[in-house]
Amino acid sequence: MDTSPAPETRIAIFHDKEIRKILYKNEWWFSVVDVIAVLTETINSRDYWYRMKVRVQMEDGAELSTLCRQLKLRSADGKMYETDCANTENIFRIIQSIPSPKAEPFKRWLAKVGYERVQEIEDPELATKRTRALYKAKGYPDDWIEKRMRGIAVREQLTDEWKNRGVKEGKEYGILTAEISKATFGITPTEYKQKKKLKRENLRDHMNDLELIFTMLGEAATTEIAQKKDTQGFQQNRVAAKKGGKIAGDARKKLEVESGEPVVSEKNYLDLPAKKRRPELGGV
Repeated sequence: MDTSPAPETRIAIFHDKEIRKILYKNEWWFSVVDVIAVLTETINSRDYWYRMKVRVQMEDGAELSTLCRQLKLRSADGKMYETDCANTENIFRIIQSIPSPKAEPFKRWLAKVGYERVQEIEDPELATKRTRALYKAKGYPDDWIEKRMRGIAVREQLTDEWKNRGVKEGKEYGILTAEISKATFGITPTEYKQKKKLKRENLRDHMNDLELIFTMLGEAATTEIAQKKDTQGFQQNRVAAKKGGKIAGDARKKLEVESGEPVVSEKNYLDLPAKKRRPELGGV
């Protein structure tokens, strides 16, 4: 089994456009079709990429595919697909073949993102600071940001436990996460996103305070059970996930009885009035 750290995926923002990126072997790899979409504004970046590879091979004999590695990224339907990705150096080489007035500012942005990763390796605290700054720039209130950051830490602790206990990153992580969500909220993350009318967006970025709190409770309880029971492998950790989620689910139901209001909300951050939202930062 591959014992290397699980890849970290994020969304980067360039000129208010999303570019998926993944941390692979301590450097950022970017979705080529996302870069093409940003630079060309084409409605079919996959077709553009295909035709571009053919054109470059015919003109120069170069195979752009050799600059890429297929890595799994989350698509608009919420599923993970193998996607052509390139690191900073090779993205520079690819965009040389894309006629676009945005090419130069994109190169400067790309260099900045790569440099920030070097800084984060030397000082991991910088990654946390940049994440806080991004949420602040998007208009989230400070108290929400604190809960979101704590939730990220709780999630990382849980996935570290899963990794150490023989759970496979990817599909098995997704199944266990769905078990916690079903026991906590009565719906899977996919159903939750549909309820909030989200597509590619991160579900947790669109949760309110209570939703974040119960998410943390379910995952923290699952981590505690896994540690105390010394669960090993997928099946034992699946049982722990159901139990951890049930603890949070029981607490949620009690609150709903007392408050008379459901915890699960259809509202999302996209529903906020535009005047309450700020432009998104480039970079992280």
